Amino acid sequence: MGELASLRAVVRGRVQGVSFRESTRRLAVQLGIFGFVRNLPDRRTVEVVAEGDREKLDALVEFLKVGPPAARVESVETEWSSYTGKYADFSPTY
Repeated sequence: MGELASLRAVVRGRVQGVSFRESTRRLAVQLGIFGFVRNLPDRRTVEVVAEGDREKLDALVEFLKVGPPAARVESVETEWSSYTGKYADFSPTY
């Protein structure tokens, strides 16, 4: 395993009601990343908080820039910080 990191990403666009959270969760589990994904109240934004290997988090960010087929991502803002180890799995929160 390489460098461990923590990521917070805010994804804007048509990202709610298009299986964005479930697609993100599936990829995160496949990559061995921990954290969560949730819709924000404005109906146009999804927040992702994830921890794990930096290279795998970079792969997750690349996915977030596109999303699942029905999504239309307008922007992705990322904030990087130190790994905390506080998450035991990756789940969609509602």
